[in-house]
Amino acid sequence: MHIGNLRTALFAYLFAKSQNGKFILRIEDTDQGRYVEGSIDVIYDTLRTAKLFHDEGPDIGGGYGPYTQSERKDIYRKYALELVEKGAAYYCFCQKEDKDSDSQEGYDRHCRNLPPEEVKALLESGKPYVIRQRIPLEGTTSWNDLVYGEISVDNSTLDDQVLLKSDGMPTYNFANVVDDHLMDITHIIRGSEYLSSNPKYILLYQAFGWEAPAYIHLPIINGRNADGSISKLSKRHGAVSFQALVEQGYLPEGIINYIALLGWSPKSEQEIFSMDELIAQFSVAGVHKSPAVFDYQKLGWVNGQHITMLEPQVFIRDAFPFAGIRGTFLEPKWQKLASLLQSRITKYSDIPEKIAFLFRLPEYSTGLYIHKKNKSTLETSAAILGKAVERLSDVEDWSEESLLDAMTSLAGELGLKLGPLTWPVRIALSGLMATPGGAIDILYLLGKEESLKRLSDGIQLISKENLVDEK
Repeated sequence: MHIGNLRTALFAYLFAKSQNGKFILRIEDTDQGRYVEGSIDVIYDTLRTAKLFHDEGPDIGGGYGPYTQSERKDIYRKYALELVEKGAAYYCFCQKEDKDSDSQEGYDRHCRNLPPEEVKALLESGKPYVIRQRIPLEGTTSWNDLVYGEISVDNSTLDDQVLLKSDGMPTYNFANVVDDHLMDITHIIRGSEYLSSNPKYILLYQAFGWEAPAYIHLPIINGRNADGSISKLSKRHGAVSFQALVEQGYLPEGIINYIALLGWSPKSEQEIFSMDELIAQFSVAGVHKSPAVFDYQKLGWVNGQHITMLEPQVFIRDAFPFAGIRGTFLEPKWQKLASLLQSRITKYSDIPEKIAFLFRLPEYSTGLYIHKKNKSTLETSAAILGKAVERLSDVEDWSEESLLDAMTSLAGELGLKLGPLTWPVRIALSGLMATPGGAIDILYLLGKEESLKRLSDGIQLISKENLVDEK
């Protein structure tokens, strides 16, 4: 499910729950040509994973079913014919290949005023037809959108849209009006791209003599292009579906929290929300008119906050499948690894890169050993690594406590603080300037044999560098 569609569902859910209302799931599958196998399952899975639990829908029923539009064809036909009888709609027999049926400005209303006897004859002949809305040619249509305020549109700018297609299926615009009325829908939340169609909806309600629901239109979501410009969020901006983000290791709670902030501002400065907190604070008054910009960096920060709030065992259970460490030497040390990673990642898929050095020491420059603040040079680093190998070789209990004691005592003997001592040790162990955890943590995770090997290799690397310099 596209992030934009999920945000619409989320805002509808938050609004309904904040008003003690019901959140309704309706499958709008009137455009059978665009139906994608498995798409309905995606909707169910997404809503369930995102914890947007509907109160009525095709899978759980309710008092207004069926909740799948393709199962309501007879209902739509009944109301389309009612509009024809009222003069608010008409039969259109024009075919796409008819040269006068369409123009660059839209349908030319060729069939709008056909004599009744001609219409009757065409119907009796079996000629295919659609039913079109008879839009008033004069006047204006107005409504109050709860986000955009009072909106008025000249009826002369509207086309006579198709209500019922030749195969008997309704169009999206018509089916939704009928269903919203019959299902007692009080508020409709949809994207601002539907603003241009809304006057047609209002006119349909007026034609039937029904009270129109309240409309809440949401601003679009844009993405930032490589050149800094923005455009409507699409695949070129990266992962834009809920499923893709989850597969990358974002938490459903983190995604929901972030997209709630796309086009909506709470009254407080709070940015990290549980679902209950979102429900408590959500208000239509906080919805923006201007488009939101999807920011992956901000998403990462929000998601990272949710990761830090996880119970360690939940983090281990859910995160480590992304790490690929099951069955490796690290498996007995998951608890320790979790404590180092949980506050240092923005998504689960960050983990493999974070811990790659534990499985294979990367090639690194001896320049990393030089640290002005710690007064570390190649010579001092080589000396420290040599002393560390000697001291650590005598450690039998390779525990964090024993390793800390050994390194602390060595630092004291050398007249050093622990930081300057462990800097070259960490470089030799990881080949990196920044790691999750310090030297003691890495020693523990690598184990005695591998740790001593990497420290010795570090000494040899520095020696080779010194030989090159001397030459």
